[in-house]
Amino acid sequence: MTTERVALVTGGSRGIGRAICTQLAKQGIGLAINYAGNDQLAQETADACQALGVQTLLLKGDVSNAKVCEEMVQQVLDTFGRLDILVNNAGITRDNLALRMSDEEFQQVLDTNLKGAFYCCRAAYRPMMKQRGGRIINVSSIVGLRGNAGQANYAASKAGLIGMSKSLAKELAARNVTVNVVAPGFIQTDMTDVLADKVREALLGSIPMKRLGQPEDVAKAVAFLASEDAAYITGQVLCIDGGMAM
Repeated sequence: MTTERVALVTGGSRGIGRAICTQLAKQGIGLAINYAGNDQLAQETADACQALGVQTLLLKGDVSNAKVCEEMVQQVLDTFGRLDILVNNAGITRDNLALRMSDEEFQQVLDTNLKGAFYCCRAAYRPMMKQRGGRIINVSSIVGLRGNAGQANYAASKAGLIGMSKSLAKELAARNVTVNVVAPGFIQTDMTDVLADKVREALLGSIPMKRLGQPEDVAKAVAFLASEDAAYITGQVLCIDGGMAM
């Protein structure tokens, strides 16, 4: 079965990933939804997208495995006949002070957040070039721009995404494939819901707009960069952070 436009979103089962999937579905874009583990949450995302009238494909797999990423992109092509949009959203944290951070904690975060995005980009590279068109949006973080104590591994992975995206943007621009980055600030998700009140207050104090962002704020920015309205934008970093990175 073919559909007009198709997106592959990694880490799409919940939070920002789910919001991105549903926002793209509202635009009639078919969805291949990658997730690491929770079948129920992934199915809920798929159901929400199907309710908006689009075809979906669930793809369970660990993006830190290069072969998984190659097979995932091939499954999208086999199912939909094309791949127009790749959103690398999958990410993990293993926070610790650098002094106490284990080799495994550092490597695991880079493997998923940075290498996983690279593997997916590499797998999508040739199909998008052949189509002479495509959109790649990598989800970084303001931590990748500013750093954050206790997150040397996460900051390194998210900063690496920015450099990688700019390089890919230069490689792919002549084939009408754009590569851009969104850098969310503090967004209200399961991770921020568990923060202590004092920590939350300190966070809000660092945000000029004095509120946390919503997953939909990020999703709408991704949808814009994936659209024809953003056809002449590539190699850029869009901060969705209420002014934190100013």
